[in-house]
Amino acid sequence: MSDTDFPGWHGTTIIGVRKGGKVVVAGDGQVSLGQTVIKGTARKVRRLSPGGYDVVCGFAGSTADAFTLLERLEAKLEATPGQLQRASVELAKDWRTDKYLQKLEAMLIVTDGTDLLIITGAGDVLEPEHGIAAIGSGGNFALAAARGMMDSEKDAEEVARSAMAIAADICVYTNGNLTVETISP
Repeated sequence: MSDTDFPGWHGTTIIGVRKGGKVVVAGDGQVSLGQTVIKGTARKVRRLSPGGYDVVCGFAGSTADAFTLLERLEAKLEATPGQLQRASVELAKDWRTDKYLQKLEAMLIVTDGTDLLIITGAGDVLEPEHGIAAIGSGGNFALAAARGMMDSEKDAEEVARSAMAIAADICVYTNGNLTVETISP
């Protein structure tokens, strides 16, 4: 898909890091439309609390599409309280098979402090290796940086923040204005 087909695709970096009994999800604040920075302080990491059950979500891609998916995920979590993986699989099934949802262009990182998952529109619910999940245009840079720091003395938040700083230095669609959420099982 080219930039002209979907210019919002290159607009963010989201990382999830599990270390030391905590999971941290961090996202940058840049919103780009093509080669233009529209906003630098967006919040692409959110906390959902359906029925008192905390889940942290980060999204990359179209904001409106991501909010639609977050609403659907929240409904799935209300139907299956405390079962993030099951709710995520149900969302991915709907996303892949529903004609309206199929058109949504976004990816999600979700965690309840125990599970750390990536959900895609291709029907994927992925539990990444090494306790690190990353999506968006700078996701691979942040992932590589975080992998290099996992054996250090840094805690989950320090790894996430450092990895995001490295991604922001490399990826022009990522900035250093971070939203960071921490959750424990």
